[in-house]
Amino acid sequence: MIHLLRRRGHSILTLITLLALPLLPELALAQAASPFETGATNLVTTVIAIATPVAILLVMALGVAAGAGRLSWAWPIGVLIGVCLIFGATPIVTWARGLFGV
Repeated sequence: MIHLLRRRGHSILTLITLLALPLLPELALAQAASPFETGATNLVTTVIAIATPVAILLVMALGVAAGAGRLSWAWPIGVLIGVCLIFGATPIVTWARGLFGV
């Protein structure tokens, strides 16, 4: 008798699982994005996380050095432009893709 109850419970659980699987695409190993896109997004996130403290220190050091007359103001301005390009890369690429309809 116990074996029949276990078998019936197992059958019901199997039926519920089979009915629920189409409702949960994550469990069916469906991918929302390509592996390249996922890797590129992770790379951008990592680069920005590393570049943030480096950019802060560079701007501070070059600003102090230029303010003290130790180097030309072209260096801090160039670094600021580079920082803007690094942190603005994602919106720039999004804008360019929208410009060409991609």
